[in-house]
Amino acid sequence: MNSGVERLMVYVDMIEDEELREKVRDFLSDLRVTLTGEDVPLDWSPGGLSKHHAYEGGLLQHTEATIRLGLLLCDLVEGLYQGRVRRDVVIAGCILHDLMKAPGYEEREDGTYGRSPLGERIDHVSLMVAELYSRGFPLDVIHAVAAHHAEHGPISPRTIEALIVHIADEADAKLNGEVLRAARYLIREATGVEPVRLSCRDAFEIVRVKAEEGWEGVRRYAREKLGMEVEP
Repeated sequence: MNSGVERLMVYVDMIEDEELREKVRDFLSDLRVTLTGEDVPLDWSPGGLSKHHAYEGGLLQHTEATIRLGLLLCDLVEGLYQGRVRRDVVIAGCILHDLMKAPGYEEREDGTYGRSPLGERIDHVSLMVAELYSRGFPLDVIHAVAAHHAEHGPISPRTIEALIVHIADEADAKLNGEVLRAARYLIREATGVEPVRLSCRDAFEIVRVKAEEGWEGVRRYAREKLGMEVEP
């Protein structure tokens, strides 16, 4: 079992319904595309091609962040709004929602990411819905995955649980994407060159450095941490 799957298993153990917990556990233990037989490279995969989590390991990071946000939203609905939430559906939906991005991406020779032959023919939502259906997952979990892009996907959320998965997914994608966008802009303005790829750690640090040290701090970071040729 790879390290990424082991990280997600911590959240699988939070699913109280035994049958659903074992379905998710079995899925992660046999993480492959039924259609092609290929493995799902969870540890390697970016979480997006360019807009958010566009770096190695980004998919796993985004998945874990979405789970944590989903749990916080469950607390909010239950504690502040006194609503009822099926947490098992939220946890399962957050774990599973983007995993089929991994076989849909590939790394190009220049270090950027593009779509794999599979990704050119079928999107990750459709692929995951097919996987979940074929493996006998409950309808409400399949719906939460199918609806996580809301109006930009095949269907909008029709349950509280699907809405929570959507909001958690969108919030993390927005946070990460905006910080990456800002960091790329700052590096480009400071050096004249936009980096092919930035880690989330670098992106958050670049934004902090600009706020505290100004443009000279950004140039220093690019030179010392990113190995870019920058005039002192």
